[in-house]
Amino acid sequence: MTQTGRWPRRTWLARLGPHREVDLDQAACPREIIEDAVARVGADPVRWAMELSSAVVGRILGEVPALGGGSAAVEMLRAGNEVTTVRALVALVEGQAAGPPTGEATLVGIREFVHRGIPLEQVLHGVRVGHAATTEAFLRACVELVDPRARVDEVTAISRELFSYVDDLSDAMIRAYLVEHEVWSTSAAAARADIVRSLLSGAAADVGEASRVLGYDLRRTHEAVVVWSDSANDGPRLRAAAIEVLRARGATTTLVVPVASGRLCAWGTVPRDGARRTGSWETVVQTLSSQRIQAAFGTSGDGVAGFRRSHREAERGERVEQLRREAGRAPRPATAYGDVAAVALLATDLDAAGEFVRRELGGLCVRGAPMEALRTTLYHYLGAERSLVEVARRLNVARGTVTYRVKRAQEVLGHDLDDRRFALHAALALAEEFGDAVLLPRQTNGRPGF
Repeated sequence: MTQTGRWPRRTWLARLGPHREVDLDQAACPREIIEDAVARVGADPVRWAMELSSAVVGRILGEVPALGGGSAAVEMLRAGNEVTTVRALVALVEGQAAGPPTGEATLVGIREFVHRGIPLEQVLHGVRVGHAATTEAFLRACVELVDPRARVDEVTAISRELFSYVDDLSDAMIRAYLVEHEVWSTSAAAARADIVRSLLSGAAADVGEASRVLGYDLRRTHEAVVVWSDSANDGPRLRAAAIEVLRARGATTTLVVPVASGRLCAWGTVPRDGARRTGSWETVVQTLSSQRIQAAFGTSGDGVAGFRRSHREAERGERVEQLRREAGRAPRPATAYGDVAAVALLATDLDAAGEFVRRELGGLCVRGAPMEALRTTLYHYLGAERSLVEVARRLNVARGTVTYRVKRAQEVLGHDLDDRRFALHAALALAEEFGDAVLLPRQTNGRPGF
């Protein structure tokens, strides 16, 4: 570590360290920023700053969820916040004025916020939330590590320097936002995005004029899809995949609207009767799987109302997949809303769904492979109208194994399977889809839509 500037007065910062394992190679921001910070202040303080940044991003998204928008967008937000946190640490250590981070990693998110129509007030709200959380962590560490005789002066200095740093950052972000907004607001892409937002919000619209500007006939039958990946730089690939899978679903024309980094929404005009598909569902799955892209499809609908409803359904299907991911379930490349509508609706309030599952399943909620096998077998047993042969085929087990598991599951439940059968089957379906997310009490943050 370089012994610079204020280390003699702020040696306590050198004692900062993360509460858990933090891998410097897993940093969200550019590697050169981390390497420079390590050279200046040491590895452990930088790991502490990375850990802090991750927690701060969670708080920001909890209070200003519009700043999210999918895993890639969250990663972009994490990268920007990590830069500001690490640079703030360096500035406090070296005791010299540090200008706000204005590089690509910090301000690239501004372009996305503008394009997604997120107001500047919400962006600045996120900055304030992040500043408060970051300052709180630094001050808490100061109180714990600084000699009581110097503590008041040090707390005052830390507060003043962090305030100045964030004030400069806010000014830089405001300037970048206003410049980007001026450019974006005059573009054709902005006009298209505004029209789509208006249509999805239910606002009255001139359908003919909207169709002309979009280059897409809103009076026809539509099928919506939401396409996403974990990469922030996947725009062209996501667009190509969206068009390809909609064509496979029978679309003759398509409309594609980027929403956030690594996420876009699209629509295709499809045959009203759902016939004449040019490709199979298996083709859709293979296309997405080969590119490590996921997509959720709504059901088809007519006119603007169908355009809007199909999109809402696609987003619900996407949410099911996000919840499955949080629960550690294997990702499905393609999700049709018709296949997950029941669990999507049941999981609208995930906390309430979890309470319902735990109440209905009782002892079957215990974690572990044996109990999971009982739940899965019972779920398929009820769905197959109690056909032992069919369940054995689905699960690739012996018929006797099915018989044993069903009997054992009923013993754990403590009541006959005909008692509250619908509720039981619904609870099992939720457990099958979301696992620990409903089997164990937990909190989740919702993700905003378009």
